[in-house]
Amino acid sequence: MTPADFAATLDATNLKLDASDGEICALCDEAAHARFASVCVYPTSVSMCADILYNTPARVCTVIGFPHGRSSLEAKREEILRAKHNGADEVDIVMNYAALRSGAKGLVTEELVQLCQEARDAQLLTKIIVETCFLNEAQKLAALAACETAGADFIKTSTGFGSAGANVDDVKLFATHRTGPIKIKASGSIRTLSTALALLDAGAERLGVSAAAALLAELKGERIEKSSDDSY
Repeated sequence: MTPADFAATLDATNLKLDASDGEICALCDEAAHARFASVCVYPTSVSMCADILYNTPARVCTVIGFPHGRSSLEAKREEILRAKHNGADEVDIVMNYAALRSGAKGLVTEELVQLCQEARDAQLLTKIIVETCFLNEAQKLAALAACETAGADFIKTSTGFGSAGANVDDVKLFATHRTGPIKIKASGSIRTLSTALALLDAGAERLGVSAAAALLAELKGERIEKSSDDSY
């Protein structure tokens, strides 16, 4: 994989609870220079990122119903509309995975159908976070089916705030059982280049990482210091 190809898979992410504007600006500068797929930030940072990344290859992604997924349908819809208004290109929407675990697959699917339609109408790319660490295999497959029914562009493994992040087995499970064009985003605890490449080899098309620049430098045979907070 070439450095350019690898960079194009990375959603450079800063969802730290104490992230400063300066750190978000630096992330945008890195993304524009390296041509990362996107920066992924909290909704309040979208406008700033959109201004910095205007007319660059990097897109602006934000999170919806994050990290719990238990916001109301109306609240998630409003977050999507606000994200579009502020300049976002992509939205990572947290599924109500608690409802899925309780057996309410129909309710979860209907919510995703409505939210994905809202996002499509706003010309936003959609990624649905299902939080695999809290789901058994049957629930993971139910989550995949719900995302496909809704027409989501991606199914995403994790928020980075659960008990575990992405793993190769979950990516392979989704890659093996998807029935249409839905893509896979792996995220959470992707701290090394070997992990990142293994997830891509398993079938992921995007990676959500907090150390995008360090991983790209490692691929190039360079070294830069990673952030001490790379939990995402």
